Amino acid sequence: MIRLFNVYYPTRTLMLLLCEALLVASSFLLATVFLLGQDAYIALFYENGLFKITGIAALTLLLSYYFDLYEPQRISARWEISFRLLLVLSVLSFFLAGIVFFFPEINIGPYVLVVGITILTIALVLWRRFFEWIIGLSVFRERVYVLGSGERARNVVEILRTRHDAGMQVIDFVDEDISPEEQLARFATDLRSFCKPKPGIDRVVVAMEDRRGSMPVRELLDLRLSGVVIENAGSLIERLSGKLPLEGLNPSNLIFTEGFNVKASQQIPRRLVSIIVSFLGLALCLPFIPFIILAVRLTSPGPIFFRQTRIGLRGRHFSVLKFRTMRQDAEAKGAVWATKNDPRVTPIGRFMRKTRLDEIPQLWNVLRGEMGFVGPRPERPEFVQWLTDEIPYYDLRHMIRPGITGWAQVRYQYGASLEETKQKLEYDLYYVKHLSIGLDLLIMFETIKTILLRRGAQ
Repeated sequence: MIRLFNVYYPTRTLMLLLCEALLVASSFLLATVFLLGQDAYIALFYENGLFKITGIAALTLLLSYYFDLYEPQRISARWEISFRLLLVLSVLSFFLAGIVFFFPEINIGPYVLVVGITILTIALVLWRRFFEWIIGLSVFRERVYVLGSGERARNVVEILRTRHDAGMQVIDFVDEDISPEEQLARFATDLRSFCKPKPGIDRVVVAMEDRRGSMPVRELLDLRLSGVVIENAGSLIERLSGKLPLEGLNPSNLIFTEGFNVKASQQIPRRLVSIIVSFLGLALCLPFIPFIILAVRLTSPGPIFFRQTRIGLRGRHFSVLKFRTMRQDAEAKGAVWATKNDPRVTPIGRFMRKTRLDEIPQLWNVLRGEMGFVGPRPERPEFVQWLTDEIPYYDLRHMIRPGITGWAQVRYQYGASLEETKQKLEYDLYYVKHLSIGLDLLIMFETIKTILLRRGAQ
């Protein structure tokens, strides 16, 4: 896997993206040469044809990203991939038609875009089928032995079997609960069977719940010296899922690991980025704010703005500011989490929550220094003490300022239960561990996709 912006991406996915960029450019280049003949040189080099083709390639990849074509964990059925691919090409055709209609000088030449789209449609459909076939070949997959038994080992195996883009094939694992005494003999026997001049596996993933007296150290060392990669299950899950799993996490993992660098000198650039983005966001949203205020006022009685106490940096209390989306008596019976299709939400409030328009006033909280643009979602004090008692390491999310958007918000659904909050905390811990401007910019980019697809809101 390749690490970009402190996030791990499968090499196969990046190769897929690169190859499709070349495929898009080649399709329109071929159409230009075929239709314009000797004039193609003039169109490409003197009329900015190459620049236009590069722009079309970038637009195509952006649309593919927004239709989840580079996230195979979201879609797996072949028909759905083909359907989304055709959707991308349809939307691309619509965009190109509109651009050429309003800006005719963008056109490369007569019928070039039409022929280019036709060539691209055939090429992409065939390419996706070929790519799916080639990554399924065993020669291009790592052979993995999962060292462990019980629920943790089964979770690792399930992740590897569903993430085809990871390029790993589980050779074997102990699919039963056995005693610690039996584990040492069983695991040692399994590992010795792989110890050959040419090992029968490429990687061992250690997914043992209790290693004391049951881990075959000698056999693992022999495999390691034979070139086999030995990896902890937590590290693998962190790379594949983008979260720091609470299962098996102990203080030593946090003390001796790289990351969790929250020095003041490293936070100043992040703070400057938050201020700049929030100021620009307020400037862009300013024309729409009067209409939002009018919509809230006309659709339900009560105040326009909604203030609520939240927990921020180092446990400090602050008042978060939002446009009101619920009835005025929404919490007459006490504080509760919002639920799906919550009857307390007003009709206009439901739209505002889906489009995140209700969170525009929080930009003021960012400018005041109470929040960052990116960070863990601020929680209410009524829930924080309970969650801290129930979930280990929950208070670590208060090491940094909370944010309007965050890694958990773009990667997971709205948390409205203890179990869902645990899942979101794993994403928050990953974010705190890998804190950087690059990761913040990536989250901002993915937030646009989350808003457009209306994911994660209740």
